[in-house]
Order: sequence, then structure tokens, then C-alpha cells
Amino acid sequence: MREFRCGLACLVGRPNAGKSTLANALVGTKIAITSSRPQTTRHVIRGVVNRADSQIVLLDTPGLHKPRTLLGQRLNDAVRDAWAHVDLAALCIAADAPVGPGDEFVARALSRARPKGATTFAIVTKSDAVTPPVVAERLIEVVELGERVGIEWAQVVPVSALVGDQVDLLTDLMVDAMPEGPPLYPDGEVTDEPEEVLVAELIREAALEGVSDELPHSIAVVVEEMGLREDRPEESPLIDIHAVVFVERDSQKAIVIGKGGSRLKHVGTTARRGIEALLGTPVFLDLRVKVAKDWQRDPRQLRRLGF
Repeated sequence: MREFRCGLACLVGRPNAGKSTLANALVGTKIAITSSRPQTTRHVIRGVVNRADSQIVLLDTPGLHKPRTLLGQRLNDAVRDAWAHVDLAALCIAADAPVGPGDEFVARALSRARPKGATTFAIVTKSDAVTPPVVAERLIEVVELGERVGIEWAQVVPVSALVGDQVDLLTDLMVDAMPEGPPLYPDGEVTDEPEEVLVAELIREAALEGVSDELPHSIAVVVEEMGLREDRPEESPLIDIHAVVFVERDSQKAIVIGKGGSRLKHVGTTARRGIEALLGTPVFLDLRVKVAKDWQRDPRQLRRLGF
């Protein structure tokens, strides 16, 4: 029987490469919000993959990109900090588009900055979205990308996190790349994210759907208060959550609220379902929308919003 294995693995890639969906599939539960919108992930999220003989601490990172705002610069810094000390760095490349400049930008950055001695994987995500011949084309492109940037991939693995294809195989290969050592988290723990952060992310996920292209980048959510309502009987608890959805302009505030408050009501209903599933307790969710002018470019407001 081999020794217990435990280590850190980091998922990196351009925005919308399927990293968060894959992280959720590897962990086996939802730890990160997902959206069709690029740059949905805004901070490094730790998920824990637990097996009887191993544990992988998985870092899901924001998409590495050429930043246009101070927020974008800070997201890139978070990615580079995340992969500085990992045992395995895995570059995620989506199968539903040819390998392009964005993928090469990330691969070159990874080639320059990956930790000495770290194993490097290439993961072709979203394999269910294309035909097998297209997956084969992507695999060839990924191998050629590694040759161009000076990375020798230890593994090149196509997966579909959406349907679960080859996720178990990928986990096996990642475990084999981990060093021997004791677990870093108690058995059964799947993330160390504070509940308030997870709740804020679920609200943001609900707010992202169905809005125009520029608005998702302007949405931020802060949970201001969260706690059990004191006057409730023990057998019928209720959690009160008061949160603020921040946008950058008055026109965006009107979009988020919707006519007669209809859209904000829908966001609240959708978010509440996810929050109740997360917490296992009925929730009263109070949402307000405020304007924080140009917060993506303002260092003071970025600090206030947790960036």
C-alpha cells in the first residue's frame, strides 16, 4: 500500500476556458460560480479533492489576460501568486475554439513563472462541445503550443466536466503527480472559503445571467450582514442575509433592478435557492443595488470591495 499523497494543484488558463466548471467536477460539489461570461472568477478559490489515499488542494484561478483596469491587474497578480508554490500547474484550453493568442499568452507566462520542479499538465476542456476529430486537432495544437513556449507536458488530457468524461482519469493522474505527505485539510472538507464569500458569489452568479456584455465586469457583491434570526424556534431556523450589489453607473443600476424591480426579484429568488442548498437552512435575502463609480479603476473602492 503506497503512502498518502497530498499537494497543491493550480488550474490556469485564459478567461472562459472552463476552469471553474472543471474545479467543481473534480471536487464533486460546487465551490466556484460558473457563467458563460468571461472573467467570472475574481479570486483564487481553494477546493479540496478527498480520496482514501490522497488529497489534492485545488486552486481555481481567474483567467489570465491582458488587463485594461486595475482590477484586471490585481486578478493577474492573484493568478501568478497562486501558481508560485504548487506541485502541479494545469493549463486549461477549451476544445470549442482553436488554440489562440490568449492561450499562448498564458502558456508563455506559465513557462516563465512555473515553480521549479512542478509538474505541468495541459487539459483540453469542453470536449463534449465538439466532435472527436476536433478534440484530436486540439490535442495536436496543445502539444505544438508546448513546443513553442518551452513546456514539456507531463500529461495532455481531454475532459468534459459537464458530462463527467475522463474527470476520474484526470484525478488519478493528478494524484500520481502529488508528493507523499499528510492531508492539509480534515477529511470531508471541500473548501476553506468563508460562507459570506460563497454567498456573495452565488448572488453575483445570479446577477450575471441575462445582462449585456459590458455589465458583468461592473457587478460586485458584498454581504454586509448574515446571521440566524434570534426570535425563531430552534427547530425552524432562518438566516437573514443583507447584501449589496454594486455597479459602476446609474444606467447599470436600472438594468440590474429591472422594470418595477422585476429583475432584482428574479436575481434574489435564484440566488436564494443556491444559498439555501449551500447552507441547508431557509434564508431571508435582502438585496440592494448601489453605484460605486468606476470601482474597477479605483484603488480605494477595490479595497472596500475586497480586491
